[in-house]
Amino acid sequence: MLQHERESSGTAAMTEQNEQALIDAFKAMWGNYHEPTRLIHRSFRVVAGNATYLSTGGQVGGKCNATNPELHKGCRAIECLKTRKTTCKTSDMNGVRWDSYWVPVEGSEDYYVHFTNGMMEFIAKMSERKEQTK
Repeated sequence: MLQHERESSGTAAMTEQNEQALIDAFKAMWGNYHEPTRLIHRSFRVVAGNATYLSTGGQVGGKCNATNPELHKGCRAIECLKTRKTTCKTSDMNGVRWDSYWVPVEGSEDYYVHFTNGMMEFIAKMSERKEQTK
């Protein structure tokens, strides 16, 4: 958003302030979590990612499913936002159990936290297989 647009719209500036406060809280709570974790807007825009997410090549600012839409077929983000309850999906990804969570952000109808326990194990397993085939 351009500076003059911010000045002419107090709501837009307030929204940016609120989003920055959410980002700061997210980083404080999830910054060191051992699985890739993202703060995501209702539009599926990744607003923030923890250190693990960024270390795996995760990008902030783009759509959360941009890198692999196939893996997001079971997405429960909309359910989470509509019900305001944490949702979970358990699946098997090449022999690794994935427990995916969508957690609504308290006090905001438009944001949720998303992470998958088991993802780092899966990434390690895939890296190991790749090394074995060299």
